[in-house]
Amino acid sequence: MKKPFLLFFLSIPLILSGLLIIYKNEPASTTHTSFYRKELITGAEQISSYLPLLKGKRIGMVVNQTSIIGKKPSVDSLLALGVNIVKVFGPEHGFRGNASNGAKVDDNVDTKTGIPIISLYGKNKKPSKEHLADIDLMVFDIQDVGARFYTYINTLNHVMEACAEHNKELIILDRPNPNGFYVDGPVLEDHLHSGIGMHRIPITHGMTMAEFAQMINGEGWIPNNMKCKLHIIKVANYTHDTPYELPVFPSPNLNTQQAILLYPSLCLFEGTILSQGRGTYMPFTVLGAPALKGKYDFSFRPVSIQGMSETPLHQNEDCYGLDLRKYDTNEFRKTKRLNLKWLMELYKAYPYKDKFFDMTQSKQMGNFNKLAGTENLKQQIIDGKSEEEIRKSWEPGLSTYKNIRKKYLLYP
Repeated sequence: MKKPFLLFFLSIPLILSGLLIIYKNEPASTTHTSFYRKELITGAEQISSYLPLLKGKRIGMVVNQTSIIGKKPSVDSLLALGVNIVKVFGPEHGFRGNASNGAKVDDNVDTKTGIPIISLYGKNKKPSKEHLADIDLMVFDIQDVGARFYTYINTLNHVMEACAEHNKELIILDRPNPNGFYVDGPVLEDHLHSGIGMHRIPITHGMTMAEFAQMINGEGWIPNNMKCKLHIIKVANYTHDTPYELPVFPSPNLNTQQAILLYPSLCLFEGTILSQGRGTYMPFTVLGAPALKGKYDFSFRPVSIQGMSETPLHQNEDCYGLDLRKYDTNEFRKTKRLNLKWLMELYKAYPYKDKFFDMTQSKQMGNFNKLAGTENLKQQIIDGKSEEEIRKSWEPGLSTYKNIRKKYLLYP
């Protein structure tokens, strides 16, 4: 009886050693912690890594509703820890994230904290010298979704420019990119530079905000060869292939994880006559137009919704088309590609071809060429080019970008 017990006792260290090896080599999890998986920890949640840098300084924070520590806004959390936050800077959709897409946001005072809020999506695109005069250190903490036409990367560029001009250091509390597992799309052509495309990058850029900040510095995207002094708090236990479900939705019309993953492919339709579901509670998961009646069975009706879309395309009309709410978004992970088939299919199905890309008809926020980043895609769709012919035209720009991107990556 003693011998088996002794053998079991001696084997315990080997069992524990084996479990430790499994734990160390197990890929990171984004949604839970278990005995075998490491927990993903955002930059903001690593308070001990940056709180000493904030103490005794006057802090400006570039934040919105996605800027949380646990379930609490990071501004509230840091105030409770004695951090002296003197100003908050808000991007598109505002500090609390309740302004509609494209709506100008005015300066204000936060009713909860009494802190002045400076809008960076109104008369100011970047903080001014006066805004920064009483600030010692800036903190940037905003969740991105990884698409060129999503304006938070523009806000980052403007903030970095202001910090470089006025000698302010910028701390970036990094967060995962939910679409960071692939890089795809045409690289923006210089003559199509706009508010929905500032940088020579493809549609899905495959970087976190901190990685993108390093690219802004490294590629000379701040005027006069200036560079912003950065201090980055990385996401712990993260890779670009780590699935990440956002705990807070980044804007009123990206209100589901499905919409966030479909967005890079569906936002192109903002430059067409088709509705992407604005004016419904399922935006960026459906596509349709009244003229497609008889060609598709599925339908939806856009209406005015305060704070989401007050005057949606095809308001109060039945739109017929595609229901993508149950589309398997793992397909993007398998192919590492945007979906062009929906654009090709719906153009082919639409009976009035001359109206499909007509912006005077669509009244939407995006010019198709500016959204695509190239004038070629529109003409290729019209000409009936194959998907592979279209993708071939993205080279060598796409491969060149991928090589440049490698220099700035913080995560495997």
